[in-house]
This record gives sequence, C-alpha cells and structure tokens, in this order.
Amino acid sequence: MARTAYRRENRISPLSNVFLNLLFILLSLACVLPVILVIVVSFTHSDSLINEGYQFFPKAWSLTAYTTIFKDAATIFGAYRVSIGITVVGTVLSVLLMALYAYPLSRRDYPLRSFFTFFLFFTMLFSGGMVSRYMIYTQVLHVKDSYAALILPLLIVPFNVIIMRTFFQTTIHPALIESAHIDGAGELRIFYRIVLPLSLPVLATMALFSTILYWNDWFNALLFINTESKYPLQFLMMRVLNDVQYIRENMTLAMQNPELFKNLPNESLQMAMAVIGMGPILLVYPFFQKYFVKGLTVGAVKG
Repeated sequence: MARTAYRRENRISPLSNVFLNLLFILLSLACVLPVILVIVVSFTHSDSLINEGYQFFPKAWSLTAYTTIFKDAATIFGAYRVSIGITVVGTVLSVLLMALYAYPLSRRDYPLRSFFTFFLFFTMLFSGGMVSRYMIYTQVLHVKDSYAALILPLLIVPFNVIIMRTFFQTTIHPALIESAHIDGAGELRIFYRIVLPLSLPVLATMALFSTILYWNDWFNALLFINTESKYPLQFLMMRVLNDVQYIRENMTLAMQNPELFKNLPNESLQMAMAVIGMGPILLVYPFFQKYFVKGLTVGAVKG
C-alpha cells in the first residue's frame, strides 16, 4: 500500500507529460539541427550560398570543399593519427594525475593539504605568461617539436582538480578509509581498489573534458611544433583555412588564376573543416556516454 501511494504521489499528469516531452524534443532539435546545417552547408555549392544563404535543402550541391581539403589525403590522415594518439594518451594521463592530486587534498589528515590547495588555487588565478611557458618547455624540458609538447601543457587543469577534490570529500566517507586501514590496506591499494571504483562519475566527466580539450587544441602546436608530420588535425585545418583566405584576399593571385579563385570555396570550406574536425568525436561520444551513464549508476548511492 505504501509503495502504491508513493507511486501515485510521484506520477505526473498526462498534460505535464506531453509538455515535458515537447520540451525535450525542442531541446534535442536545438542541439541536432545546427550540426545537420553545418553538414549540409559543407556540401552546398558556393554560388548557392552567396545567392540563397544557409539552407537545409540547397538548390546546388558540391564536393569542392572536401576535394580541396583532401588534395593531400596522406597529410590529413596523418594529422588524424596524431590527434587521436595525443587525445587518448593525454586523456588517460590527465585523469590519472588529476585524481592523484585531488585525492590527498580531500583527506583531512594530510598535513600539507592547505599548502597544495593554495598552490593549486594560485595557479588557477595567475599564470607566468606565454613567454615563460615557452622558455620552460623549450629550454628546460627540451620538448620542442615533440608530441610531449602537445600533451604536457594540458595534463593538469586546476579547476578540474578542485571538482575532483570536492567529489572525493563528499562521496568517499572517512569511515570507509579507516576500515580499509584496519584491514591492512595501504594508501595506493585504497586509492586504486576503493576510491577509483567509487569515483567513476567524476572520472568519466573529467575524461570527457580532457578529451574535448586535447582534441580541439591547436595553439600548442602553433608554439612548439615545426615538423609537418607532427601537426594535429585542428592546427592543420587552421592552416588550410588561412591559406584559402590568403588566396581569396590576394588580388595578384586572383588575377593570375581566375578559375581557381572563382571555384575556391569559402563558407563551405569552413563547414567542411568543422565536419572533419568533429567527426571522430561524434562517432566516439555515444559509446563514451554509455560508460559515462554506467559510471553514474555504479557510483550512485542506492537505498
């Protein structure tokens, strides 16, 4: 009887159910339609874009944007390989190091907790600037023109560490740690066998943040990478876009190559690069979201 009454109290009316369904449908369309429009515009002919603007059903279609990008397909696929490798390695190392940093800060019995918390918070507010960072990575660490220069700068994000510390404080009860100590478990064993399995939600969230951060990063490649075979995808796409912009704005080149200038895409090229850049993330995210939701379920408190 009590369970039946509880279900009746939490049941919503049919009108509210319809309203909520419509609301979530509109929110879903607001997320999906811009992506569809980007894909459609990338296949739209440049003349159609100039005359008619952005449309979901353009009158003229064209593959010029993609043929322009994939003129050197080996370079594009090499940049894909670099971006995927950096994203996978960087995400794993980033989540592990941030968890190792955040967990001691969540322990009230750690004597240097206040010092390292202040150190973390200070670096979140103030930085040494671009020049000092460049000198550290090139003259002290000597990682210029290497993959390490694309991984190391993004390993620790102070704000993400604070989020993980708060999660550990509110989720991992001190009594659980004490009971593990009584059973003879060491700190590393407690961390890997108890803390991490109970922290799957925050680990999945930080992994998602780090994946997007590494995948979209191009500025570190601009600073540290000189070899073209080590360019990540985002930086390579930016170079292609800059080259096209330079050709379109250079009147001498336009006069020498009128056909090239006429057929050179602009708006559709930008959208095609966006599609190429976000393609792997769109393919991987549904599988990643499955583990993300699973982590929320495993880490939830069930009563």
